[in-house]
Amino acid sequence: MSVTLAIDAMGGDHGVVVTVPAACDFLEKHADVKIFLVGDLDLIKQVLTKFPKAPMERIQIIPASEVVLMDDPIEVALRRKKDSSMRVAIEQVKEGAADAVISSGNTGALMAISRYVLKTLEGVDRPAIATAIPNELGRGTTMLDLGANADCEPMHLVQFAQMANVMVQVVDGNPNPSIGLLNIGEEVIKGNEVVKQTGELLRQTSLNFYGNVEGNDIFKGTTDIVVCDGFVGNVVLKASEGLAKMMSGLIRQEFKRSLLTRLMAICAMVPLLRVRKRVDHRRYNGAVLLGLRGCVIKSHGSADRFAFGFALDRAYEAAKNRMVERIAAAFVVETKI
Repeated sequence: MSVTLAIDAMGGDHGVVVTVPAACDFLEKHADVKIFLVGDLDLIKQVLTKFPKAPMERIQIIPASEVVLMDDPIEVALRRKKDSSMRVAIEQVKEGAADAVISSGNTGALMAISRYVLKTLEGVDRPAIATAIPNELGRGTTMLDLGANADCEPMHLVQFAQMANVMVQVVDGNPNPSIGLLNIGEEVIKGNEVVKQTGELLRQTSLNFYGNVEGNDIFKGTTDIVVCDGFVGNVVLKASEGLAKMMSGLIRQEFKRSLLTRLMAICAMVPLLRVRKRVDHRRYNGAVLLGLRGCVIKSHGSADRFAFGFALDRAYEAAKNRMVERIAAAFVVETKI
């Protein structure tokens, strides 16, 4: 099965400087992939000239005259910029020309446009944003929702778990992922009413529900999936990114403090590089917008060429293994039950 990926070439902090080279790298690794580069025709061609060995027969440029900026209000992105590279790329999925779309652009705009153009799957009340967070086991803990839904009802959280269950099976190859419900304690009696009711509902499903988990369990890798509302999820994500950046900066400062510490840094270089590789957020780039009638992947806005490649990987695996169709089928089964 061949896979066609539509890339919003203009999105993010870097635009074509990152997206086009990453696309060329990806095509070298996957002979069964065709890519649509959506955006400014001249800029895309200009960057492509630097890659003479790129398989141009598998690259198609689709012009778009506008760009959704990172600080654009959702209303502007959705109603005024109807020929933006983001929207045109999403429309390729709606029309069936592409199997998945990838964008580093404005998250709120991407969700709003995707929901407007693609609509939600039958049985799904609200789409959710899911991504993997590095854990000490060397693999990612998938967490959702990360900001699409600040307030949720118990059934919404159950649906998030159902969608993430299929996603992890498809993208990570885990046939029976464990699911944890983020709470202030492991005991069943703890938490607010929404969390308590969600736990009761999850125990009634066929999902591999572990039970309540706490914040530190995300990084322990206690469960493969952690479910929470978008308010909590976004706070956890941003706090984690901030802590990682602070610790990295502090370690760098301390090793530069004196000649002795610089020599110590040389001795510690190998284990430090290993740790850096294990927690490198770039390797987990590519959040999935779940619950839509199409595969949409959100790359981090500041992603470099290396990181964007991992977002393409997630899009490829999701599309090749028909993630959207399998999520839709899972909801049909649950409805019958």
